[in-house]
Amino acid sequence: MMMNRDTTIDIDATINVGTKLDEDTTICRGAMHRAPTRLPSLYIHVPFCVRKCDYCAFYSHSLVNSPKDLIVLYLEGLEVEMTKRCEGAPQEVTSLFIGGGTPTALQDMDLERLMAMIQRHFRLKPSAERTIEGNPGTITAAKLAILRRFGINRFSLGVQAFDDKLLSAVGRMHTAQEAREAIKRLRTAGFDNLNLDLMFGLPTQDMAMWQASVEVALSYSPEHLSLYGLMLEEGTPLYKRYKEGLNDQIDQTDRTEKVKIDSQLRCDPITTIQGDWLPDDDLQAEMQEWAVLRLKRAGYSQYETSNFARAGYECQHNLGYWRGEDYLGLGPGGVSCLNRVRWKNVEEVRTYQSHLQNGQNPVEEAGQESLTLRECMAERMILGLRLQEGVNIISFRNDFGVDLRDIYRDVLERYRHKDVFAFQGDYLRLNPKFSFVANSILQEFVGLV
Repeated sequence: MMMNRDTTIDIDATINVGTKLDEDTTICRGAMHRAPTRLPSLYIHVPFCVRKCDYCAFYSHSLVNSPKDLIVLYLEGLEVEMTKRCEGAPQEVTSLFIGGGTPTALQDMDLERLMAMIQRHFRLKPSAERTIEGNPGTITAAKLAILRRFGINRFSLGVQAFDDKLLSAVGRMHTAQEAREAIKRLRTAGFDNLNLDLMFGLPTQDMAMWQASVEVALSYSPEHLSLYGLMLEEGTPLYKRYKEGLNDQIDQTDRTEKVKIDSQLRCDPITTIQGDWLPDDDLQAEMQEWAVLRLKRAGYSQYETSNFARAGYECQHNLGYWRGEDYLGLGPGGVSCLNRVRWKNVEEVRTYQSHLQNGQNPVEEAGQESLTLRECMAERMILGLRLQEGVNIISFRNDFGVDLRDIYRDVLERYRHKDVFAFQGDYLRLNPKFSFVANSILQEFVGLV
């Protein structure tokens, strides 16, 4: 949800009311300016971790070599931003998600101060889902007691693998045993809504290794599982090692081939880049397919491309994102979207704190945009079709004043004979068997309006 545009777009000037989108469809006046149907969800970014993982491209500071005053400055700035932004959530917030970084890397007193600030500035619905992320090795009984006292009722644990060799290969700071201990500690503390993150496509990982990690995870009966394929992000240590490894392999090849590989790494740094020490696309697809079937047998529903839950334990906060609902994102690098205006805070902690203390807006210079009708509809389709439920046709028409079957007739017709999409009741759904290549298919909805 990052933004790189430096202009604010006038929606009515961009697409005039009554403009024909096709021969059967027009835009209804006011469709772009309806008040949100749901109160904002709240995201708090904690940009600190014990040590940054080799694959991580998110903004965060390693506590190993960060100045000691950085957390103090972060909390000072966040307090000011909360005072300002709580006006955008005057009623009860529907969900809370504290992410990072590693929020549980904070010391007890800092974690308690953070929780007290949230409680002081925002009212959450009694039934609100309240999630925090954490990593094994940073979870103590004292920290969990603080979280429980402030009402945190869902924990997302970054396990990634129950295999020390795989964890070491991507620079994770914990062991498989520490992951097991963290799960037991969470259950003892009373967390009965637990998510475990696992990753496939890791260096040297084969199918047996992947299956073993999934089976260990299932042995703890988590209410939720998130399964992600490794992404090679430019600028990360893992990306650098992989690129250097490829260049070593082609030292004896012609220059044209080297330029081709360099271009691929630069433009498409994802799991489709292949090498001897990374599972190829076919194996990763098999890993995901096996996991989908295994988790289904274990009683989990694949309610989103990468997310599985027992009935009633779907992540409500993330469902809000995928359904196109409003959200507030606070902290350095936090992203918000309210009434179809999206903005991103500056990432550097000192700049963030300084702006706020001096009464300035902490938003990046090029970090605000008003979304056009075309962008809103494309995002609704791309995110909504990742959900098992799909995109609600009636909600789409109510929000945008147009019928998605008219707007996207061409792309739907193009895939009609390939069984990619299906209309079921009031929903348009993506066939689950295409979930591994969903991104390439869904990009076709961009720019079609």
